[in-house]
Amino acid sequence: MRGMGLSEATVGGVSRLWGKSAARNGGRTHLLLGHLLDTAAVAEVMWERYLSAALRHRLEEVSGGRGRLWFMWICGIHDCGKACPAFQALDDAEAAPVRAAGLGWGRLPTDRRQRWRHDVAGAALLRPRLVAEWGSSESAAWVWPLVAGHHGTFSSVQGLKPKHREVQGRGTAWDEAQRAVVDVFTRAVGFVDLADARPAGALNKAEQLALSGLIVMADWIASDSEQFEGIADARKVSLASARQRAEAAWQRLGLRGGWNELAVPEGRLAPLTGRLGVSPRASQQELVERAWSMPVPGLMVAEAPMGEGKTKAALAAAEVLAARFGLDGVFVAMPTQATSDPMYEQVLEWVRTFDPELEAQVALLHGKRRFNPTWREIWESKRKGLVGESGQGEESVALDPFDAYGAIEEDAEYGMSSWPSAGTCGPQEGRDGGPARWFLGNKRGLLTAFAVGTVDHLLHAATRTRHVMLRFAGLVGKVVVVDEVHAADVYMRQFLLEALRWLGQAKVPVVLLSATLPPAQRQACVDAYLSGALSMADAVCPVPEPAGYPCVTVAWALNGAPVAESSREVVPSWRASRPTRVDWLPDVALDGELLASTVREEVADGGVALVVVNQVDRAQAIHRALMEAGFEGQVQLLHGRLCAAHRAERTEACLRLLGSEAGEERPGRMVVIATQLAEQSFDVDADLLITDLAPVDLLLQRIGRLHRHSGTRRPSAFGEPRVLVTGVVAGESGSPRFLPASKSIYGERALLRAAVLVAEAAGPLSGGTRQKDGWSIPADVPGLVARAYGEAELCPPDWGEAAAREAWRAKEQQREKNAEEFLLTRPREWAAPTLEGLHYAGIRAASEEDLDAVVRDGKRSVEAVIVRRSPGGYRASDGTWIGVHGEVDDETVIGRLLGGTVRLPPRLTEAAEAEGTGLVPLPGWVGHPWLRYAPALVLEEDGAAVLGQDRVSYDDVLGLVVQRG
Repeated sequence: MRGMGLSEATVGGVSRLWGKSAARNGGRTHLLLGHLLDTAAVAEVMWERYLSAALRHRLEEVSGGRGRLWFMWICGIHDCGKACPAFQALDDAEAAPVRAAGLGWGRLPTDRRQRWRHDVAGAALLRPRLVAEWGSSESAAWVWPLVAGHHGTFSSVQGLKPKHREVQGRGTAWDEAQRAVVDVFTRAVGFVDLADARPAGALNKAEQLALSGLIVMADWIASDSEQFEGIADARKVSLASARQRAEAAWQRLGLRGGWNELAVPEGRLAPLTGRLGVSPRASQQELVERAWSMPVPGLMVAEAPMGEGKTKAALAAAEVLAARFGLDGVFVAMPTQATSDPMYEQVLEWVRTFDPELEAQVALLHGKRRFNPTWREIWESKRKGLVGESGQGEESVALDPFDAYGAIEEDAEYGMSSWPSAGTCGPQEGRDGGPARWFLGNKRGLLTAFAVGTVDHLLHAATRTRHVMLRFAGLVGKVVVVDEVHAADVYMRQFLLEALRWLGQAKVPVVLLSATLPPAQRQACVDAYLSGALSMADAVCPVPEPAGYPCVTVAWALNGAPVAESSREVVPSWRASRPTRVDWLPDVALDGELLASTVREEVADGGVALVVVNQVDRAQAIHRALMEAGFEGQVQLLHGRLCAAHRAERTEACLRLLGSEAGEERPGRMVVIATQLAEQSFDVDADLLITDLAPVDLLLQRIGRLHRHSGTRRPSAFGEPRVLVTGVVAGESGSPRFLPASKSIYGERALLRAAVLVAEAAGPLSGGTRQKDGWSIPADVPGLVARAYGEAELCPPDWGEAAAREAWRAKEQQREKNAEEFLLTRPREWAAPTLEGLHYAGIRAASEEDLDAVVRDGKRSVEAVIVRRSPGGYRASDGTWIGVHGEVDDETVIGRLLGGTVRLPPRLTEAAEAEGTGLVPLPGWVGHPWLRYAPALVLEEDGAAVLGQDRVSYDDVLGLVVQRG
């Protein structure tokens, strides 16, 4: 620094500026310049071993061929705003040597609203210099928000100005020190001066958001005091030492990327035939060939019947896209946690075929993953491998960190999570079973190279919430696959379309899968993706009508022109359409008696019946009635109010006994009673389906579980697929009367239109002639869906469809408007070129439950751990003793305890929170790193708890039982 023409006072002051206080950094002060260089060094390792080739290429373009250097600089410069009194005064012990070196300040404001956060301060100090020394306000305009946003929110330019002059620092000494921090760091990284760091171009807004997330990632790694111990002597601060520290930290944490420039497959269908070992069906070949044909990354929409093998084709297409366009991994989004588990197994097996070591980079992203047997096996093998390797013992990795509950906010000063440090893990972390623990921290899951989760994880990346950039960075550089895309209702669809806009602009290939996608939704998805790809607010590119079903639609933008194409020739399904008989079973009773007796009669001589109903209470009642009648055969009850352990066990049992590999294990007589959990990506094969009426696309999804696999042994009575539609009875004038729960969930219009289409195949509810003999599946699927969601009226005049349509339109419009409040881009601001002010009027989601409620338009519900009060203390839901106050530290016992986690309906959540009782951790959990976030549902010694007006109990067979009033 002395060779830069700086005064002795400036040199002395800069060498005293602290970045991490001893009190918050493991007892050792870390100088500001040391932390900036540490972050730059971490960024350099990320460049070499984590960033996708596509992203490196873009940064090379933008920086004029100096991508690695520029990435190091932008990541390291993030904390330059700590060179001001507002930050330096936060710790009295650290402030003393700064003031002694001549960098003083007067009285600072104590009101938090007048304080100057160092992220905002950094942008405010850097922005005028960038404009002046780069000679370009446009270049500065997209760079300074990256500094301002590194704590999770992007402020407006008006928000940079300090409300109190003293916080910025008065006088020449502070001016020189602030300039020196930037200059010394910039030269240490490798630029001649700040002017030399000027980018040659600009990233678009989506690329800026991804870069911002990577800056946060580098900062969080470099801020881990267990990986980067403090350096208080300025003479020991250098880029060389920072590089050594970053390399060691990266190795200890076990971090890495994915494929790292995947080789292009030698044969066009090799990803299917070789990698996945399938004999390609025509629809699978069509999807893979389309992946080869796109000149640039784009959107693919694959529509094919249930059981066609869409997900395997999507993985094959993902390999082609990743190899051609330099992507490093895949994120697969499923509709529910239950459907994520089998997909995780499939992706895990697929990834192993590239390199067995990549298995360690496959993450299952949901809070109940510890109950997935494969995840548990991998995680436990990892834990056992660490004992003795690291010398830290079992305790250091005792729990999968994603089992934590509640709000875990990043520290306002340091940006570090209060999540227990990943630094306690041994050197084999992330290589001997399971992703690196660091990736499993709060908001970081998508950063894993290969991830399987719910669609919520994708939707979260389209919300105007804190640290959204970290989520989005986990999507850029990957191929994104979204299964069952039709499952998003009008509210969720706003977040899906918003995500598609951002992914389109970031040039992320996206593959959407559906068996029952309405044409209007297909068009909306294409328009959203192309709007992003063209950086336009509302692009419209009509999608040609596909030649048939199955079909693939592709869309991309090249040289500013949009392209949308659909399959031009008929693509045959892998199996011929077959008639499916459809009959009514009129019933809206909640006692389950009629459905139970019908099931008994239907499978009296053997067979597998799947009963899908729209209400948990109804499912429980059917099960109860079936058991009370002495049913002889296997019975499984599956719904959303089961505790985590029971739900995982039963899902696994259904897939094992009724899946494609069941073989001789398939039971001779079995009934599965389920709610909507069995509607999507539930790979079971039933002989008979009994289902509550639902919108036609969802009804067809349920039919997709019927006669699903070839070669299945069936009783002769079930030689042809048959469906009994219930949950509806004939009302006045023959118009249908629905279950109240069905109307509440789906709305009257959708049910009316479904009822009239079913009546064509089954005859009128009140009796009469069928218009046709059942449905032909899958040939009738696209026509039925198109009619159900079309504009033409379908119902008889006396059914009241017109009034239902008006009510539906008003509600849909209101729900669209409600979603606007939370979307990442505010209305009419999509075309803004930078991230400035992105979080204006942003939303605060304190927990994953809050964020789920934001993207699902649902009332808030929470997951609670069931515990039973026992004489002298508490027991887990399975009876395991957990102490006088609930204290527990044995991993096996904690696993059993968390196995009793259950999601409470919103009404019970509201009642418990309104009363201020219950749903809080037990006293013995307060000091536990994970359980302190877990709300407990305490069942008294009589086995029940009272929440509001409801009596709640848990039955090991029925699940959570709610007795109203």
